[in-house]
Amino acid sequence: QVQLVESGGGLVQAGGSLRLSCAASGSIFSINIMGWYRQAPGKQRERVARITSGGSTDYAGSVEGRFTISRDNAKNTMYLQMNSLKPEDTAVYYCYAPYRGSDYWGQGTQVTVSS
Repeated sequence: QVQLVESGGGLVQAGGSLRLSCAASGSIFSINIMGWYRQAPGKQRERVARITSGGSTDYAGSVEGRFTISRDNAKNTMYLQMNSLKPEDTAVYYCYAPYRGSDYWGQGTQVTVSS
């Protein structure tokens, strides 16, 4: 079983930056894919970015070039560096990891970008 805990959310002005962290309870070395999702009020949850154990990444078009996903297997932690934030990035951000047939989600961290 895997437990995921996000941190690093907060309130920031447009154009600012935040770094989210997702700490896993156990080793993430054997988890192939991990990702970040977000859900804004009244909208469906959407994938923001994902990363493989080998370091391959892909991003939603809306964040490409502004957000960077990374992982540190030694620290059992995944990160999301968010730069040039926009008000439309306001959402609850969740980390996600499918592992051994089950889907694991963190509790979410709120990111609010003011204009």
